[in-house]
Amino acid sequence: MGVRNLKVLIRGGGELASAVACRLAESHFKVIMTDVSAPQAVRRHVSFCEAVYDGYKTVEGRTARLVSSATQSRAAWKAEEMAIIVDPDNTILGDIKPDVVVDAIIAKKNLGTRITDAGLVIGLGIGFEAGRDVHVVIETNRGHNLGRVLRSGIAEPDTGNPGDICGYTFERVMRAPCGGIIRTVKQIGDMVKAGDIVAYVDGESIKTTIPGVIRGLIRDGTPVTKGLKSGDVDPRGRVEYIDTISDKGRTISGGVLEAILAHFNGRSLPSISTI
Repeated sequence: MGVRNLKVLIRGGGELASAVACRLAESHFKVIMTDVSAPQAVRRHVSFCEAVYDGYKTVEGRTARLVSSATQSRAAWKAEEMAIIVDPDNTILGDIKPDVVVDAIIAKKNLGTRITDAGLVIGLGIGFEAGRDVHVVIETNRGHNLGRVLRSGIAEPDTGNPGDICGYTFERVMRAPCGGIIRTVKQIGDMVKAGDIVAYVDGESIKTTIPGVIRGLIRDGTPVTKGLKSGDVDPRGRVEYIDTISDKGRTISGGVLEAILAHFNGRSLPSISTI
């Protein structure tokens, strides 16, 4: 089977799902993403789920169009665009009949993806067992095995630690101080100093703890819960980085592409007869 026009359904439209979508669209696959009605992406400049609000989103030259049916998805493909649909329960699966399903929700648990959903089913990170509920798992934990294709077993446990940039990990992340509606006073791309107020939640401020550029910030007016990741400061201060996919996203998307090419170029998958 030729791989040029493979249909790939990606569950999720956030940062890592979008990195995978970009890589596969660049490889001439037909991509459709499914997401919830009110996505809460932080790195919104590189997340196709923003199309749910704006009708379309372009990341690194690739555009995803909001659709409401399989027919509209095919029209987007004909226009050399990706499609994204509000469909958290994956009900469009039967109409699209994808060759590949990628669960990129990053929920740290399986929200309904099954190994029978397509000829090749891929899960990103923890929550999946390769050979049981997906065919392969892609390691998402930073470190030596990031992006590795696992054809049996599970991914490494979640460390809970943000990625290290210039020696900063937890300091980079801004979280909601309480539950409520977030009101932003800064924007993605703004340069900040330590202690700057970036947003408010019900009158309580969200402040930066390090200087740098705001790389991610949840959409103004979004309901948040206490402790929810709401923003991200990049201490490198490189504004051009806010519009490009991260090293982690590129590595993971490379693992997904490897798994797809290995499968459709003849590598056998684990048997599911014992499931």
